[in-house]
Amino acid sequence: MRYFPTFLDLSGRSCLVVGGGEAAAHKTALLRKAGANITVVSPRAHSEINSLADSGEIRWLRRAFEPGDIVDKALVISATGLESVDRAVSEAAQAASLPVNVVDRPELCSFITPSIVDRDPVLIGISSSGTAPVLARRIRASLEANLPARLGRVARFADAFRQAVKASLPTFTARRRFWEDFFSSDLARLVLAGEEKTARKAMLRRINSVAAEGSAGGRVDIVGAGPGDPELLTLKALQHLQEADVIVYDRLVGPEILDYARRDAERIYVGKAPGHHHKTQGEINALLVKHARAGRRVVRLKGGDPFVFGRGGEEQASLRRHGIPVSVVPGITAATGCAAATGIPLTLRGTSQAVTFVTGHARSGEPDLDWQSLANLGHSLVIYMGVETAGITSQRLTEQGLPAATPVAVIENGTLPQQRLATGTLGGLEALVQRAGVTGPALIVIGDVVREANVAEIRELAEAV
Repeated sequence: MRYFPTFLDLSGRSCLVVGGGEAAAHKTALLRKAGANITVVSPRAHSEINSLADSGEIRWLRRAFEPGDIVDKALVISATGLESVDRAVSEAAQAASLPVNVVDRPELCSFITPSIVDRDPVLIGISSSGTAPVLARRIRASLEANLPARLGRVARFADAFRQAVKASLPTFTARRRFWEDFFSSDLARLVLAGEEKTARKAMLRRINSVAAEGSAGGRVDIVGAGPGDPELLTLKALQHLQEADVIVYDRLVGPEILDYARRDAERIYVGKAPGHHHKTQGEINALLVKHARAGRRVVRLKGGDPFVFGRGGEEQASLRRHGIPVSVVPGITAATGCAAATGIPLTLRGTSQAVTFVTGHARSGEPDLDWQSLANLGHSLVIYMGVETAGITSQRLTEQGLPAATPVAVIENGTLPQQRLATGTLGGLEALVQRAGVTGPALIVIGDVVREANVAEIRELAEAV
């Protein structure tokens, strides 16, 4: 992030605009909406600037820029389009440690102005850091089309009740939850519909009700984060992330996904790697109970789906035993996500009518699996956490009659930019894993469906190894 996003309070403060063309008129209009006292410096000016100066709404100095013009200004904008003048304005402002923006010259700016969605008092700024202004405007157009025109009324309505809510709910957490519930409630929709009188009466009843009931207790939501790509998060997972007070997350949950959480949410890492557990499952269970009993909303964030080799069922059972409210948000599991990302259909008419998921994790050197049954499935087999036991898997399945020539795929870091795919045969599975140098999270797919894998993915890995 090159630019730090912020909103400046310019109400009643002196600002300088250098230039008199259309761009300067546009910047002047924006500053006026923010309540600034504006001085424009330019020998000539756009008709809008001329009109505002004639009516006394701005001050227009009909001359060229002088360095002394920046004195006592809170902010400076240069929009002359003349490189020498714009550079002089930028150098003078930055020498005085004043924020300065030069239109279409990001290298001369100490700040940039974003595309703005205005639902006063709600403002949204969209920036491409000066790299693609047209893209920022397209994003703005999309938001404009999806945000209600009366959104600002909802903000003002909430502001009118802030003190009453604060008096009724003494803790910050309780107040935040109240407002989270309000903005997704029928009350907010009443305000959007213009029925504010009805909404006020209902709001008073709601405040009195929560004050009588006291603070709500904590809860835990066991949430699947999907196979890695943050765009594969479900909408419900995203909602819970943004409401959580505490996020307890695993090794397979990347920072891009955690970025969707509230900035002030506490993040607790409990990742497990082969041969090393940051926390035991019992410690994780106790941690979830502890934070929920403290009245906090906890998200237990797991890679893939929490109920597919994610031990989510154990955590749910523990929370229920302790009387903690718990819900489960499913995620796209690694098998479906990685298979789709590499073009492997887990079922395919005429090739595979079913798919079986197993784990290759072994506590005593060998996975506890019914190898005879797996070898005679006649359909796709997907093995989670099977890289370390790939040799045993190959040996046991071929011993039980699965042909050594059966196609296999190893998918490393599936759905992520660093995704890699290696294909080969069951008989050479161990060598394939070693040759590919698999070190990240990986999934093994066994069956004729592997023949459908994306050729480009295979070629890319072949070049790498």
